[in-house]
Amino acid sequence: MKMKRILVKSSVGPYSILSGAGVIRRAAQEIKGLGQFSSLHVVSSPKVWRAVGESVRRGLRLSKGSTIHLFDDAESAKNLRSVEEITRSLCRAGADRKSLLVAVGGGVVGDVAGFAAASFLRGVKLVHIPTTLVSQVDSSIGGKTGVNLPEGKNLVGAFYPPALVLTDPELLRTLSDREFRGGLAEVIKHSIIADAKMFAILEKDFEKVLRRDRSALGFLIPRNVQIKARVVSRDERESGLREILNYGHTFAHALESVTKYRRYQHGEAVAWGMIAAAFLGHELGLTRADDVSRIVALVRLLGPLPSWPRVSPAALLGAMRSDKKTRAGILRFVLSPRIGEARSYDAVPLHAVERVLHFTPRLITASSKLSRGRHG
Repeated sequence: MKMKRILVKSSVGPYSILSGAGVIRRAAQEIKGLGQFSSLHVVSSPKVWRAVGESVRRGLRLSKGSTIHLFDDAESAKNLRSVEEITRSLCRAGADRKSLLVAVGGGVVGDVAGFAAASFLRGVKLVHIPTTLVSQVDSSIGGKTGVNLPEGKNLVGAFYPPALVLTDPELLRTLSDREFRGGLAEVIKHSIIADAKMFAILEKDFEKVLRRDRSALGFLIPRNVQIKARVVSRDERESGLREILNYGHTFAHALESVTKYRRYQHGEAVAWGMIAAAFLGHELGLTRADDVSRIVALVRLLGPLPSWPRVSPAALLGAMRSDKKTRAGILRFVLSPRIGEARSYDAVPLHAVERVLHFTPRLITASSKLSRGRHG
């Protein structure tokens, strides 16, 4: 079994991300290396636990009496109510400061369980076992935890680094196609902002990746983990460099928020957001036309996305204003001057953003009809 151990620096000291097929089978011995715990508590969702619970139980060597706390992991349940539910369940199960909380699931489980771990008794140790592609390459790394408010996404949370992350691509086997493709949006994002070579590899091998080819995933997952680990090690609290990880996200969060988190999986909103960010980069004279068309073409290989909502550009701009990156009412966007690089830009003219919000759905719908006509 080929395993990669990737170190992430954090404010409370470094932690390891262990990545490789079969890593889950080493879970108990890796956790033993973290020290003694009074009790172990798994936080997951009913759906995830049905799919991978048996493998995780064996890997953690859980006794039948271990406490499993399950909650709904829909994006619409990523709220303070779920945090209260989990922390009260921990109380009832007798968890104390020396307990270990293990988050098993995708981004929502990681974010909610992570915030619960940060808040419960002012902080208990946390281990992530990510089970979706998006959580394996992105959300489980870097210690960002949090929940949504009706006013916007991830507005309440904490930076709370885990003690360990165990990333096993074998846990992706039961993932639906839709969720897998959503995770690939974050892989494409990493290549746009930090790795032009990986972008070219994705252009060439996307069919293999979509088939979940073992060697393709064996290369891609650790490569993405390294990109994210490098960025968050240099800027844990998003004061500068880490913002580049939000490429496409200012648009994505607005799309999610105006559709009440019910239309898109996060990766699908990010896919639309990256197309819009590429157009905005071009509109501002930053991104060359051939880079824009490569970005749009690669994102389109993810397959059809849930359609752009029928709301005005003004409504989307309103949602963008409550984005965490907004400073003193000025919208900030992460844009890519060329594939493999990204930077944050503020003072982006509103009329340019409005034009992009107006034209993005029209351009994509028109080109879809065109290609259907060609192949029909």
